[in-house]
Amino acid sequence: MTETARLLADDPIWLVLIKVVGTFAFLVLMTLLTIWAERRVIGRMQHRPGPNRAGPFGILQSLADGLKLAFKEDIRPVLADKWIYILAPVISATPALVAFSVMPIAPRVTLFGEETALQLVELPVGLLVVLAAAAIGVYGIVLAGWSSGSPYPLLGSLRSAAQVISYEIAMGLSFVAVIMYSGTLSTAGIVEAQEGGWFFALLPFSFAVYVIAMVGETNRAPFDLPEAESELVGGFHTEYSSLKFALFFLAEYINMVTVSALATTLFLGGWHAPWPLSLIGDGVLNTGWWPALWFLLKTIGFLFLFVWLRATLPRLRYDQFMNLGWKVLIPLSLVWICAVTVIRGLRNAEAVSAQQFLLIGGGAIAVLLVAAFLIPDRPPQEPEEPQAPLSGGGYPVPPLDLQVPQTPRRRTPVSSGASVAEHPQTRSPEGDEGGNSSTKEAPDGSV
Repeated sequence: MTETARLLADDPIWLVLIKVVGTFAFLVLMTLLTIWAERRVIGRMQHRPGPNRAGPFGILQSLADGLKLAFKEDIRPVLADKWIYILAPVISATPALVAFSVMPIAPRVTLFGEETALQLVELPVGLLVVLAAAAIGVYGIVLAGWSSGSPYPLLGSLRSAAQVISYEIAMGLSFVAVIMYSGTLSTAGIVEAQEGGWFFALLPFSFAVYVIAMVGETNRAPFDLPEAESELVGGFHTEYSSLKFALFFLAEYINMVTVSALATTLFLGGWHAPWPLSLIGDGVLNTGWWPALWFLLKTIGFLFLFVWLRATLPRLRYDQFMNLGWKVLIPLSLVWICAVTVIRGLRNAEAVSAQQFLLIGGGAIAVLLVAAFLIPDRPPQEPEEPQAPLSGGGYPVPPLDLQVPQTPRRRTPVSSGASVAEHPQTRSPEGDEGGNSSTKEAPDGSV
């Protein structure tokens, strides 16, 4: 049993209830602040002020929006499945709250006279709890789209299911190398294993895969395909309003906080103070309430990354997004796991020294770079002719050189009472070339 587990086992029931309420309040407060910060930061990036009316610096704008949602009319479509329609937002928000319960915020604090760890629960399989909660959360999205009785929410929910399955596999594979180096599935144990060095520097590829997968897992830009307004109106929550819509909004931002806290736990040392602050006073900044501050700052850094991506990157096409997950992240993650296994096996057997390992690794990287530069590019291919027929079924694509014929000039009709002089463009069949004469001359010269 780890020290964190021993401390949590001695918690009285009243302290556990305080932690539960405190965790919920912290996540709701972080949601309000994240929404406000997102609007302010994106406003700065786009040279506009953002919310600045409600409260100092507009910080109460998110609270005002939440109150407005609570008082809006709750509309339910006629074709909706009533109970599943109501239950779906709850299913989406609850797992996001559960996943945060295994995050180690501080190792040892004194709370109301009781010595405890700033963590709700410590499990030997904490990482699996996070993955299970993420997998259950997608059921709320799928059921919301299906129960709405509308085609656009259904398409958005199906997109989200495919997206979560794809990127949850890549996220799980990014955990494997961390588990191998830490030797545990416990989140507190992983943080303790990073006392000598953070895993983001030791396992850079796993860190990169996790950062990409966490953006795809939370349906955030540029991977917000389930909510693409250009083709799906608003996605799976199109038919929701009032507090039910607010629950989906809450679930999205709590998921952002949870995956950011997990990234801090796995790759940035968790509650450990950053270097060189960790050297001050023989690690005094890693005791008391200081670790909670470091954990919070690292989590806010990842939340800023979400905002930064939304403000700078355009939305991907759905086929590009799925190709990235299945054809790039997952195969490269499997290769990376095999490489990490071989490296650890050689290091443990002491068959290769550190200097030899660096030489071999550097040589392999150099060979790959040279091969990438020497492989000739594919010659440009001629554009294919459109396969759809120009007539008949399908949706034909007209050729690029199609010329629209010019419309002939419309002739002005001559009314029965009008003279020829009033219509100079009208030609008589017997007139001259100019069309100016409509009479014939008699042989004797009379008209």
